[in-house]
Amino acid sequence: MEGREVFPEQSRFHAPSPASFTSNSCMNWFERKIRRYEHRRWTTDDNRRVQPFHWGLEHIGGSPDDPDPGAFVRRYAQSAITNSREWYATTPATDYHLDSENVLTFTSAIESPWPENNTVYARLWPASRSWKPPIKAARGTAVLVLPNWNAKWQGQDGLCEWTARFGITALKMSLPYHNRRMLRGYERADQICGPNIGLTLQANRQAVLDARRCLRWLEQQGYTKLGLLGTSIGSSIGYITLVHDLAVRAGGFFHVSTYYADVVSQGMTTNHVWESLRHHVTVNELREYWAPISPMPYVERGMGAGRKCLMVYGKYDPTMLPELTHKMVDSLRRHGAAPRILGLHCGHYSLELFPFSYVAGYRMLAFLRGALSQQPRARRTF
Repeated sequence: MEGREVFPEQSRFHAPSPASFTSNSCMNWFERKIRRYEHRRWTTDDNRRVQPFHWGLEHIGGSPDDPDPGAFVRRYAQSAITNSREWYATTPATDYHLDSENVLTFTSAIESPWPENNTVYARLWPASRSWKPPIKAARGTAVLVLPNWNAKWQGQDGLCEWTARFGITALKMSLPYHNRRMLRGYERADQICGPNIGLTLQANRQAVLDARRCLRWLEQQGYTKLGLLGTSIGSSIGYITLVHDLAVRAGGFFHVSTYYADVVSQGMTTNHVWESLRHHVTVNELREYWAPISPMPYVERGMGAGRKCLMVYGKYDPTMLPELTHKMVDSLRRHGAAPRILGLHCGHYSLELFPFSYVAGYRMLAFLRGALSQQPRARRTF
């Protein structure tokens, strides 16, 4: 049964005032400056809409007429976590094609109801030898770049160019429902993070499977030292890919958190999503429903032990709150992992600004080059 629609289709979301994010008298002037910038950048996106709530059981093998949709999703989620290696398993695509502009296309492992979303697009930046002074290309080394939510086709091109200059080949994948995969009539990728429970599950699972197919293509091209570089939602997708794909040697993540539901319910940029969800589910319920697409369950199973990671976060991030990052890191360490951590005095959007972007970018690329050049240790199997 579909949930009752409290909001009209695509009703406009009204942003809270800046004061709600800067009212703490204990903040220093620099933190207030960063938080004002975060709010200003957030409000420049005027196309956020509060979408109607749906259970979306048809996207996860259920029936829209199920009399107890919450129980169905709960069982589905528990099974997905228990059998996550099968849930996130895929085979290489059979139709990889790299065109003259270095754009890779292939068919997604999941067939969604929208054909335009079922072709995966990724752009390749071969390791550069033209940088002055030259940096020797790291032979057989490649990184799969997973961008942030609602990234444009050109988004993070600069990061990929710098990765190539560091001697590492970069392959940037368009996430499901993004840019060239976006549905007609849409301006945002609401399907991968929205108030449709089942569709959000399917879309994030699809992202992991698409990422693994990208990794298989890189292997076919002779790349044997593989890494992941994710930002925001790309970090969540990337971490899950890391712990389920033993071919990946290291992961670098900008902005990290615990559970998908924690970010949606507490984060500034997802307020409009939570505004719809909160009338139908509690945070605890949502955390349970979306657990399979969250990093934390796999951290708690010890699947991150022995995997090399660098996690960069903003100490004033109003979207992926630093306290959630700290919980993630603490749990990783309790379960046998030893992630490297870099905290910067910035927020979410402001990581793109100088000097934060330079510091974070250099530390990240230096980490990946070093981690991927080392001989791999024997890994546990699960």
